Amino acid sequence: MQLDHLVVGAATLDEGVAWCERVLGLSPAPGGSHALMGTHNRLLNISSAAHPRCYLEIIAIDPLAPGPVGRARWFDLDQPALQQALREQGPGLIHWVARVAQMDAALAQMRSEGVDAGEPVAAQRGDLRWRIALRQDGRRLRREGLPTLIEWAAGGPHPADQLPVSGISLQRFEARDGLNAWLDTPRGEVQLSLLA
Repeated sequence: MQLDHLVVGAATLDEGVAWCERVLGLSPAPGGSHALMGTHNRLLNISSAAHPRCYLEIIAIDPLAPGPVGRARWFDLDQPALQQALREQGPGLIHWVARVAQMDAALAQMRSEGVDAGEPVAAQRGDLRWRIALRQDGRRLRREGLPTLIEWAAGGPHPADQLPVSGISLQRFEARDGLNAWLDTPRGEVQLSLLA
């Protein structure tokens, strides 16, 4: 299991971009829309020797897209408490996603430890293809800071491979009762803490 990306939630994608420009001093690269979830994103490469192929995802509900059918959006984005926090406090780190090579085996291991991490769901955006473990209720796994699991298509591209070098790198990441991430930036170190 490797850290794949950090998820920054925002009430609107424009607010998320403004947050990134204000806090990190950079405008994130274009991402795209997720038809499966009715969300859209922007991305920033934060790869480092400690965390290769790693990126920051700024995500928001797409007001022009229909919502998912028969399930909640990922990362608690449909939860009123999180929506209120994003409106009142602004964008913030809400979750992390871990890359696994064998999704089914990783989920079986989590189930054996009493953790319902969801079921694998196939998704794609452009030429990116992946499977992601999702619960029907869309809830984040907060117990011990557990991540959402992702398995990228074998031999296919990874978002970090397609993103320009940003000049920002993830140096340290801790997932305990709350998430903390330390990013080295041209303006110095930035610490992000979990927005529950």
